[in-house]
Amino acid sequence: MEQELTLSPLALPGIENTRPLVIAGPCSAETEEQVMDTARQLANNGIKVFRAGIWKPRTKPGGFEGKGIEALPWLQRVKAETGMLTATEVATPQHVEAALKAGVDILWIGARTTANPFSVQDIADALRGTDTPVLVKNPVNPDIELWTGALLRINRAGITRLGAIHRGFSSVDQTIYRNPPMWHLAIELKRRFPHLAIITDPSHMGGRRDLIAPISQQSMDLGFDGLMIESHCNPDCAWSDAKQQVLPEVLDLILDRLVVRDYVETTESLSQLRKQIDELDNDLMDLLSKRMRVSREIAAYKKQHNMAVVQTTRYSEILDKRAVQGQLCGMSSDFVKTVYEAIHSESVRQQVEIMNK
Repeated sequence: MEQELTLSPLALPGIENTRPLVIAGPCSAETEEQVMDTARQLANNGIKVFRAGIWKPRTKPGGFEGKGIEALPWLQRVKAETGMLTATEVATPQHVEAALKAGVDILWIGARTTANPFSVQDIADALRGTDTPVLVKNPVNPDIELWTGALLRINRAGITRLGAIHRGFSSVDQTIYRNPPMWHLAIELKRRFPHLAIITDPSHMGGRRDLIAPISQQSMDLGFDGLMIESHCNPDCAWSDAKQQVLPEVLDLILDRLVVRDYVETTESLSQLRKQIDELDNDLMDLLSKRMRVSREIAAYKKQHNMAVVQTTRYSEILDKRAVQGQLCGMSSDFVKTVYEAIHSESVRQQVEIMNK
């Protein structure tokens, strides 16, 4: 049984409850001048929430790891001079205490921290008794249960102004993305918690400036609630993640061209199309059932003739043929491969079961 989240609207002061909520600012707070220059430009372009990394532990030691507490007064100055709300990442109870003491408005938990339930629980305990909005990034690896668990831990500490940040997942495969979106996982999170705000982080997904616009648009097409985008007054000289940050004026252009899809009640035409989908899904299940029946008959034959379950040559032949066929039918070869890998896995499971009876 799925556990529930007790949620309240994020209700950020001075910000209208419209899509998308935009959180922008540099990957790292480097100097007071850099922070203020970026913040002023963003504020002039209508951005209401300023983000900056204060604590920046890197994958390997030796790189810039943030200014720490020294930079918190810079965020205070941003808020005082521009009126923007401020947001930063926290990874320890000490970070939480320092950020709240400095009046930081929104806290987020990073991907590496989300992956560690001990760390998340420590942060949850430090947040107990506060009403600070908290955003939880997905874990580095594609594990929705870790993501859900982190949200539940923070929620059980009494934090109801809660949201998720979808920043993509690590992958061993070479793709154009730094962290492939794997949208289906964020969609599944939304299915589990329909009232949970989900904010997309196209900067970390793409890892490149030129991918921020298309990823942002896809996020809006899928109905997510906001965007967290890294913006720097001089991105080429940024001390961390320079390639994925954009100038405030470029961010303004990206947002200006963004098409925000409306939530619309189901129409009669859409209902009819969905009915067709339901009928086709029924046909698919019937065909899959027939295919598995044939697989079981093959298993009986293999058992009778003492043959191994998996015939790799035959499996490769199926994948190759269906990938080509799928492309001719307007589907990606990766999608077809994923489908047939799942079908083959279930077929093998059923054949092994018969072989060992």
